[in-house]
Amino acid sequence: MTGDKGNKLPRALPRTSLDGTLGTRAKLDDGSQKRIGDQLRAMYDELMQQPVPDRFKDLLDQLDKKKAGSQ
Repeated sequence: MTGDKGNKLPRALPRTSLDGTLGTRAKLDDGSQKRIGDQLRAMYDELMQQPVPDRFKDLLDQLDKKKAGSQ
């Protein structure tokens, strides 16, 4: 059996313009986009559960104050 059933590599689909010519950018098929998204979420899930360090909160507060003062 030589089907691509087990092939999990992303496939780039050519985009065509209205006049039928090929576009200059390729687009991943929906299944590949979903797999990549799922893998990224799995990789970064633990990181997203960690609290924001106080130093980052302080920097964000400073930026907000500076932005509010310039308006």
